[in-house]
Amino acid sequence: MDEYLWVLKQSEADLVREIEPDRMAALDEDGLIDLHRRVRRARNKHTKNYRRGAAKQVEESGARGAAGPKGGKARLRAEAFEEALSLVSARLAAVAHEQAEALKVERLARAQAGRSTGPGSSPSGSGPVDGPGLPATHQKTTGGVKRDASSASQGARRQAERDSR
Repeated sequence: MDEYLWVLKQSEADLVREIEPDRMAALDEDGLIDLHRRVRRARNKHTKNYRRGAAKQVEESGARGAAGPKGGKARLRAEAFEEALSLVSARLAAVAHEQAEALKVERLARAQAGRSTGPGSSPSGSGPVDGPGLPATHQKTTGGVKRDASSASQGARRQAERDSR
């Protein structure tokens, strides 16, 4: 990355210096996300500027191949931020993966200890709970109180008819 610093302005060079390994190691996931956003914006800006300049050069020179060598500094700036973005992206991916693994281990430990905090979980893992340490009371239903009452009354009518014979 040092080969590009001579092309960059002071504020841009400061942004590129933020991706040094020891400085990035001090950042947490949120800090890396912020750095990634800033580097991506700078990369997009310089890539856009380089492409616009190259497009103007194509009109003047009449060929894309002849226009390429004239955008030296703009192309170097775009390359610098492209490389910086790849480094930040790789570090962010590694940190996010580590954090996801840590959360997974914590979740599994809670589940094994019977203290899962997920929806519908109970200390014994047997289903939802009504209160602290109490299993849920099971109420048999087919989808509605009215339908259950109707079904029960039909059963009672059938039984009464049988009993009257």
